[in-house]
Amino acid sequence: MRRFWGVAVATMGLVGATFALAQGTYPERTIRIFVGFPAGGPPDIAARLLAERFSASWGKSVVVENATGGGGNIAVERAVKSAPDGYTLLMASNAIAINPSLYPSLPFNAMRDLVPISLAVTMPVILVVNNDVPAKTVRELAELARAQPGKIIVGHAGAGTPAHLAGELFKSVAGVDVQQVPYRGIPALLPDLLAGRISAAFPNISVVLQLVREGKLRALAVTSRRRAAATPDVPTMTEAGFSGIDADAWFGLMAPAKTPAPIVERIHREAVRVLAQGDVRQRLDELGMAVVANSPAEFGAFIAADTKRWAKVIKDAGIKAEE
Repeated sequence: MRRFWGVAVATMGLVGATFALAQGTYPERTIRIFVGFPAGGPPDIAARLLAERFSASWGKSVVVENATGGGGNIAVERAVKSAPDGYTLLMASNAIAINPSLYPSLPFNAMRDLVPISLAVTMPVILVVNNDVPAKTVRELAELARAQPGKIIVGHAGAGTPAHLAGELFKSVAGVDVQQVPYRGIPALLPDLLAGRISAAFPNISVVLQLVREGKLRALAVTSRRRAAATPDVPTMTEAGFSGIDADAWFGLMAPAKTPAPIVERIHREAVRVLAQGDVRQRLDELGMAVVANSPAEFGAFIAADTKRWAKVIKDAGIKAEE
């Protein structure tokens, strides 16, 4: 898959001269960015930050459209079916890498039908527990789970979501038997977590950051390789003694395949410029997001590796989309 993305990016370079004029005049009208999840969530926030700065820089309207449903698949399908002219973009997420292993008959192939522009940000999943759970560390939680097989209830946001997959990795790496219970998104499980009806969850950090800061939930570890700037006192899973539990969420710009290479490059340069701005980085840091802003080739290789990694986790755990 790495080779596929490399060939795709190289091919774009070969046809770039043909579209030199398009680069010079782009953009001439409104650009839309599809987001596959509700307004106010992390991918939506990242998309709107970029849209606002793109619009200010280019003098053209850049709007975000939330096409929710299907675990992000609806937004991807709409982007895939759009004209490859640079006026439709997608704020892609982990769903690009996860869903091919969950849904046996997707009407698109993201590796074929989309071109990477830049991985904008990553965001750790964070292990949080109800304050009545006696465990103060991940190791203590694992010991508690071993002492009470099947009694520790971990809520998640639906089959194949980062919250679910992080829980499966925890079960595998820690060698514990915990009960995973699906909800319709992390906000839906929070009342039960706060009330102690479930013990723990692995939400995206931004969703529970305020609850952690207010002491209403206890954070045990983040799944990123480095500590999150928003929670500097919370260790990584590796620091907590459980390496291999890497379940970061990520969000990056993509476009329909065959979008002219000069346009892809222009969007890439602008995204990198915007994400380097101090106030943008500060806002993202406050929400627990870390800026990446890599190249199209690097983003493509990242997606290919992530797809392979999650395929194994999903297969080993026997996860199905209809769970």
